[in-house]
Amino acid sequence: MTRVDMTTRLAGVAFPNPVFTASGCAAAGQELHAFFDVASIGGVVTKSIMLAPRSGRATPRMAETPSGMINSIGLQGPGIDAFLERDLAWLEAQGARAVVSIAGGSLEEYALLAQKLRGRAGIAMVEVNISCPNVEDRGQVFACDPTASSNVVDAVRRNTSSGVPVFAKLSPDVTDITTIARACVAAGADGLSVINTLLGMVIDTTTMRPVLGGVTGGLSGPAIRPVAVRCVWQVHAALPDVPILGMGGIRTGLDALEFLLAGASAVSVGTTVFGDPSAPVRVLRELEQALADRGIDRLSDVVGLAHRPPAARVPEDADPLGDELVPAAAAQEAAP
Repeated sequence: MTRVDMTTRLAGVAFPNPVFTASGCAAAGQELHAFFDVASIGGVVTKSIMLAPRSGRATPRMAETPSGMINSIGLQGPGIDAFLERDLAWLEAQGARAVVSIAGGSLEEYALLAQKLRGRAGIAMVEVNISCPNVEDRGQVFACDPTASSNVVDAVRRNTSSGVPVFAKLSPDVTDITTIARACVAAGADGLSVINTLLGMVIDTTTMRPVLGGVTGGLSGPAIRPVAVRCVWQVHAALPDVPILGMGGIRTGLDALEFLLAGASAVSVGTTVFGDPSAPVRVLRELEQALADRGIDRLSDVVGLAHRPPAARVPEDADPLGDELVPAAAAQEAAP
């Protein structure tokens, strides 16, 4: 296989390859380390961390759906202090690049979380999970309101070390995701994670009651991939210079390539690890092979490629990804 340059950059930070884990699917990576070296992938995105320990929502918490799953975990976790002492320290010891996901119910909580992370070694990026209910605003989810989203991002950005990029994780459960994206970037987000799970529900037709203890939950897996690709496409079209970490139902290298073509500079692999814990490294191998098969030498050359106009012809000596391509409309006008 022809060697492909798989490096990518997110808001000025270089990563050896574009495959990350997805928040919530592998805690802080220790479970996956039994199957592959977590330092071998682009980065480990941790489960969203809150200020205090949290037991999560009532059980049952998970249910299978066609081509996916729905979960209602409720951000169960050890709290930020235990995370820093145990999980972040472990990731740093492995040489992994940690992307710390944080979540809160108020602006103050987000600001305090960012303060606790400030200056800590081993943090490559901070991902802000804004898909949490705002306890100060009748439970309104931050990510569904541009003002609330921008306020959270501003609070985190102001309290995060300047050299650490802040990515806002967007929800697809909005009318126009680009409105939220623009608000987050204007407030200081260095990049965007697209997308979080879709709000869903399952009802047991035998008991005739909701399956999940929390009634609703987040839908993930291959079923949401077309929605995720659409969201990445729209956000990249609206903000072409803003790096995107794309996610949502990625199972294979070709799935990852689809996100890159839509405008993502890197991808997170999540739900599929429940059935295949080595999925992140497998997806990375498959993606590299897919690029090599298409004669592509650098991963960065395909980011957003699907947005470029189609070409009518390619000169024999032209770079297949270069500017020598002649747009179809121009070729037709030039025809005698």
